[in-house]
Amino acid sequence: MKVSIEIDRSRCALLLVDLQEEQRLDPNYAVAGFEKIIANASELLAGARKAGLPIFHTAYRRDFDRSPQRPFEPLTAEGKPAFSDKTSPLTTICWEVQPKAGEQVIYKNDASAFSEAALGHALRQAKIEWLILAGVWSEACVAASVRDAIASGIRVLLVKDACGSGTETMHQTAILNIANRLYGGAVADTARALALIRGQRAKIWRPERPVPILFHYADAARHYDRL
Repeated sequence: MKVSIEIDRSRCALLLVDLQEEQRLDPNYAVAGFEKIIANASELLAGARKAGLPIFHTAYRRDFDRSPQRPFEPLTAEGKPAFSDKTSPLTTICWEVQPKAGEQVIYKNDASAFSEAALGHALRQAKIEWLILAGVWSEACVAASVRDAIASGIRVLLVKDACGSGTETMHQTAILNIANRLYGGAVADTARALALIRGQRAKIWRPERPVPILFHYADAARHYDRL
């Protein structure tokens, strides 16, 4: 359901998940509508910087030296990780959202941004209550990061149009599935998230109970638009 809220900006942070050149340039792992997603994420980043929020970036860099190959993990013919190999230049964070001095960058070996202890520690130290979250892929690293944020007692503001996946359908159904169990959190678009970052009230979607959205292939887009 839609409710009007404001958030305490002194206890709010921004997390951008895996906005890397791989998602733009690798034909196997390109994200649908990526240019719009990165533009929205750039707006969030600019707003967070202006508001003085703590800002965190993650980049997926698969590093077998730090975390050995997992059972069934796909490899290239050369025995390297099938995607996001640490030596690939495509793991670079996109220029539109390049971190600045003072913004923490977390290089991770697993889906969740919380798989590296540094993020959880920094958020606890800063007494963060709300984590504004955007990034890719919606059903993978975004969903895993949302889950672990909730488990850590942090409310997530999921910015739906600053997230993405391999297709629009994959993205929309992922956001709906996350929304169905977004306990303590909310879903917004970039415009409403920016209003909250500026200290204004905004009408956002919050789950009134577990699994409030029962959707089908035919009506998933309609439900997504209502978030």
